[in-house]
Amino acid sequence: MMKIFNGKSPSLFLSIIVVVLVIFRFLLLWNIPLLDKTETRYAEIARLMYETNQWIVLQYDYGVSFWGKPPLSTWLSAMSFNLFGVNELSARLPSFILCLAIIFLLFKIKTLTKEKKILIAFVLLTTPEFLLHMGVISTDCTLLFSTTLVMISFWKAITSSSKSSWNYLFFVGLGLGLLSKGPIVFILTGVPIFVWCILDYKERFLIIWKKLPWITGLLLMALIAFPWYYLMEKESPGFINYFIIGEHFYRFISSEWSGDRYGFAKSQPFGMVWLFLLAFGFPWFQFVLYKFWKNKNNIWKDKWVSFLILWILGTPLFFTFSSNTIHTYILPSIVPIALLVAHWWEFNKKWVITSLVFPTLCIILSIILPFTSYWNYNMNTDKSLILNQKINTKNKNIPVYYWYETNYSGRFYAERKIGVIRDNKALDSVLSLNENFYLIIQHKQEYGLNKNLKKRLIPLDSNYKRKIYANFKLNESSINK
Repeated sequence: MMKIFNGKSPSLFLSIIVVVLVIFRFLLLWNIPLLDKTETRYAEIARLMYETNQWIVLQYDYGVSFWGKPPLSTWLSAMSFNLFGVNELSARLPSFILCLAIIFLLFKIKTLTKEKKILIAFVLLTTPEFLLHMGVISTDCTLLFSTTLVMISFWKAITSSSKSSWNYLFFVGLGLGLLSKGPIVFILTGVPIFVWCILDYKERFLIIWKKLPWITGLLLMALIAFPWYYLMEKESPGFINYFIIGEHFYRFISSEWSGDRYGFAKSQPFGMVWLFLLAFGFPWFQFVLYKFWKNKNNIWKDKWVSFLILWILGTPLFFTFSSNTIHTYILPSIVPIALLVAHWWEFNKKWVITSLVFPTLCIILSIILPFTSYWNYNMNTDKSLILNQKINTKNKNIPVYYWYETNYSGRFYAERKIGVIRDNKALDSVLSLNENFYLIIQHKQEYGLNKNLKKRLIPLDSNYKRKIYANFKLNESSINK
């Protein structure tokens, strides 16, 4: 191993790490339960799409439209359910495949040697944000694939001497971006490209005008994205106003946006996105900053380097003055960081060892934690509460209720509609029916239960956040009654 890791022939070592991390991340697709709130929400939306066969209007509950995001990630998970059944693996598999596709897409850059391609894969897989999202159900992976396709296609189109499929894939990426997370794809890709062209405006604007098939390309983009927007608005009126105006304007400028239908704004201090980039882009963002400073006099003279720098900066600059920021917003910057690392790389064991700290810690914890009581009890999911009572199999005919509000993981793992009991009067009514049922309640909300009614419930199981009760003893006679 020391011979491989001596700085002279590191490619084999990096290749081994890449393979290990890909396998490790694949195993985690089903080893970790779907977690509340975001991941289980999108998994449940996909499950409802698969169950109801409603592929236009997304639903976050039966018959209740979801206007928060476009459908691409949901379509992929729903199709995966159709192929592999409803489970964690099939729900997360599309995001895992998309991240692998991004790596192979970067391999299409002709100037990269085999060693640089391996390095790019290594950098991406050892970057915390990329490794974490390689198999997380969200719209961020589809957006990342879309922005990467747009930027790589743009570069290949303008640097090629003849037209090819890349000239059209630029517009395909924009169309997919509209179906991934909406018009923000124009900001995250258009602004860096526009500023890059300004650096040599006499030549570059003319080149992109000549190289890109604007008329047929825009028609292709519209053909990919607009039919769904039209059908969604037609079948669920009000979607366009909420999604375009609310999600892309009010959400950006106000952390107190009262129109949010699906959660709460993540209020952060201005500029927090840069701290996210430092933390979740570690150590490779720091490597880029170091090299940027060393080469600051020649940065803007190199077309490729300046293109990547602006690609990196586009996303955090856009979110710098946003009052609603989460760490996943930095994902579009991770790919150009990997490309810049490959461009400036001179093998250094210290950077490699530092980059392996996070994935090594993840591997160790994933081996140790499942054998501890901490694992099931402290995971932010109701999977164990549902599966331990066999609610989605043996006891699937017994009603399940949540106290005050339902939970996405409960819906997903129960694989059916779940009721809500909002007060003691409603609970008394359900109890008076003398029928078997389960009740799941947050620990902090138990104080709201009438003590006399609570005595009629039998505690069965709990995690750090919730407890499940039943109004019957778990035996064959009561279950099959």
